[in-house]
Amino acid sequence: MSDLEHPLTIRPSREADLPAVLALLEASMGWLPDDLHARFFTWKHAENPFGPSPAWVAVDEADGCHIVGYRTFLRWEFARHGQRLRAVRAVDTATHPDYQGRGVFSRLTLAAIDDLRARGHAFVFNTPNERSLPGYLKMGWRTVGRLPVEMRPRSAGSLARLLRARTAAEKWSLPCDAGLAAADAFGNRAATTELLGTLESPHGLVTHRSAEFLAWRYGFGLLGYRVLLAGRELEDGAIVFRLRRRGTATEAAITDQLVPGADRRLSASLARRVLRESGADYAVRLRTETRAGFVPLPRQGPVLVYRPLADAAEPPPQRDWALALGDVELF
Repeated sequence: MSDLEHPLTIRPSREADLPAVLALLEASMGWLPDDLHARFFTWKHAENPFGPSPAWVAVDEADGCHIVGYRTFLRWEFARHGQRLRAVRAVDTATHPDYQGRGVFSRLTLAAIDDLRARGHAFVFNTPNERSLPGYLKMGWRTVGRLPVEMRPRSAGSLARLLRARTAAEKWSLPCDAGLAAADAFGNRAATTELLGTLESPHGLVTHRSAEFLAWRYGFGLLGYRVLLAGRELEDGAIVFRLRRRGTATEAAITDQLVPGADRRLSASLARRVLRESGADYAVRLRTETRAGFVPLPRQGPVLVYRPLADAAEPPPQRDWALALGDVELF
């Protein structure tokens, strides 16, 4: 069937499209028709303190105006030298199985780029997998580099389980009672703001963290984020993680380390405690200057890509990005 027989219309998504969008995600991405996925979608795309996610749909006008494609970008903000930069992160995209191979993904993405540029966003960033990376590069994305990942096993047996776990980590977290639920830890906005005020300002691009951002980013209970405190109060420092199954191994993904004054000794202590108190087989994080028994995982990190919107500037070099795993983790 040709595109002329079934022309597709690309338009911004509307609130009334939500049931059809969720049905499309079920058909193309394996989402379940349950309250969990609907709540996850709302948290992710409607409650973000940076703003609701702009989204676009492809509609088959000749077949009852069915929504057959969906593309959305997560709003994000970076800080650099005191300046705030509005960006977006390319995230969820879906094409109905009957319409795959007809350029729906590219048409949605390029239409979105024009709109995002008009709205004043500076750039798009994301970490595509090997299958989707070539398509992004054809549409003007540029490779920044592979983000360095490091890991620390809990024991020799844990390392063996990791080496056998040649599969992606599961999306949903495993139960864990170590530390505090993140929603509780970041529930006190004043305490969170005080902690953030003690952090060292990194060089380069860093996510603009606020009390509202941390409460949203880690507060969705079904993702199971946990927080270990460095002392009695949040202001003393904290580390954020969640447990996931990867094959037969249990992984502790360390997504944020919030330590006053970039205290390396305290950072190392918190990272070691994650393994000891969670019982995970190993911990993984983006590489930091604090070794704490972590070793690099060559060629295992996600590939960061960049698409300028405000101008045609080259992407900042990888050394100028101060990212944590929580900034690029797929969720």
